[in-house]
Amino acid sequence: MTTFGLESKNMTNLISVQDLRVSFRMSKTETVEAVKGVSFDIPANSTVALVGESGSGKSVSAMSIVRLLPDNAILAPSSKILYNGRDLLSAPIEEMRALRGKDISVVFQEPMSSLNPVFTVGEQIAEVLRIHLKMSARQAMDRTLELMTEVGIPNPKERLKSYPHELSGGQQQRVMIAMAIACEPKLLIADEPTTALDVTVQRQIMDLLARLQERQKMSVLFISHDLGLVGEISDQVVVMRSGEVREAGDVATIFNAPSNAYTKALLACRPRLDSRPKRLAVIDDIVNNRPIITEQRVCAPANGPALIEVTGLCKDYPLKTGLFKRSVFSAVKQADFSLHKGRTLGVVGESGSGKTTVGMMLTRLTDATAGSIMFEGKDLAQLSAAEMRAYRSRIQIIFQNPYASLNPRFTVGQILMEPMRIHRIGKDDDDRARLALAMIEKVGLTREAFGKYPHEFSGGQRQRIAIARCLTMKPEIIVCDESVSALDVSVQATVLNLLLDLQEEFGLTYVFISHDLAVVKYMADEILVMNQGEIVERGNADDIYARPQHEYTKRLLGSIPRGYEEAVAIAA
Repeated sequence: MTTFGLESKNMTNLISVQDLRVSFRMSKTETVEAVKGVSFDIPANSTVALVGESGSGKSVSAMSIVRLLPDNAILAPSSKILYNGRDLLSAPIEEMRALRGKDISVVFQEPMSSLNPVFTVGEQIAEVLRIHLKMSARQAMDRTLELMTEVGIPNPKERLKSYPHELSGGQQQRVMIAMAIACEPKLLIADEPTTALDVTVQRQIMDLLARLQERQKMSVLFISHDLGLVGEISDQVVVMRSGEVREAGDVATIFNAPSNAYTKALLACRPRLDSRPKRLAVIDDIVNNRPIITEQRVCAPANGPALIEVTGLCKDYPLKTGLFKRSVFSAVKQADFSLHKGRTLGVVGESGSGKTTVGMMLTRLTDATAGSIMFEGKDLAQLSAAEMRAYRSRIQIIFQNPYASLNPRFTVGQILMEPMRIHRIGKDDDDRARLALAMIEKVGLTREAFGKYPHEFSGGQRQRIAIARCLTMKPEIIVCDESVSALDVSVQATVLNLLLDLQEEFGLTYVFISHDLAVVKYMADEILVMNQGEIVERGNADDIYARPQHEYTKRLLGSIPRGYEEAVAIAA
């Protein structure tokens, strides 16, 4: 277990946030209060976690410390953030520039948005050292090499000249950490630093931060909605909702004896590894004292012939390695599996394992290099584009990012009706509108959503719209490609419940692709474990988790954050 700040802890406060109030000017006459009187302390050599759903105010609170708020932010006069007795909110901007990166550093959630794509990673780390420590170019580059070695980037000397896009997500995040710790800061603000990473890479990043904190005696403000991580790494927890602190205290107290209903709800929403209730608890269930369903869901049997039979599926990508040299990268190698009606096949593995490529080949959004996909006596892999059109409505896909998968210029009604027109579903537009409205209500939205645009909805609501779009096609098979990984635990629970309800009502078959192993275990009847393009293990979901056979599967399961499990049991 990774533990931060538990050794020789000094309880002297490094940062003290007092009555922080932040509003945002939306127009000349309208303002929205995002943070409402938040107060908490960050002791020296300690880790404090800010926990809450999107919109709770946790990132705004953290960015207030380094004064990195948008121009339309308004700070109330009563707000104070004390660092060594100095109020950072009233400090001159020159003083803040000197502090940022030197005394207080930030690791952001999305490294590709934070790293400059036109400079090498070596140049970007060295820039921090030249600005704050006044090193020469040679000194800065030598120290950069040491930092890249310290954060575990392979072949650091060669990687000095790499651009961000040439690194994996985990390596990019390590570069961000190297930049953040370059000047040995007193406080590291980690804003969802592992949200998009695989469990194994996530484990590596958290272990790295733990080692760095112990070595440099720095404090960490860890922002996350992942209670598994928070339970493992934090000394103190601050639970936020709607811009207010709902509960705060040491991690053992918050997790083992939460006093606030919202805290209990957050703990209960997360799927557990030791049980599979028919429905996950959601925030409103706990807050409103509704009875929690404890009846367990059993795996659906594989009755009758397979709906789809996949044999020898391969996908190769040609690579140019020199002027006249070419090689081949095998993304998927000889994949064999079958799909049965009404069942869920879970596909797990790290980034680059081939799991998404399998889903893309099933839907023919990517063509297979070899192998067959047999569906009702037809090999989908061999059909022409015209022949495949007849099957596209029957095999649909829900993508990971609902912000990118919905056309921002279309209303929800247009988004749902367009594929129906293409596939000639419904007699006319009036008939299609009726079907679209029915699907909007089916996924738990109101009829008013029909005339609204995607930007008017939250992430969870957008994912419901994406699900409704799939359902208008009356599909038999839906590929869910990381479709809940970007959602808060409470919204995630709601969407997972919805998917199970739809599966029961319509007899849907799911291919559920995810790097979140707890979610896959909850959803799947059968699991495929993929590593470097190969299926290394398969079997019943409960058996895979209870008795993994392959070393890679054991490593994946061993990387799952388990800090929330006991707390979830108590809260539920």
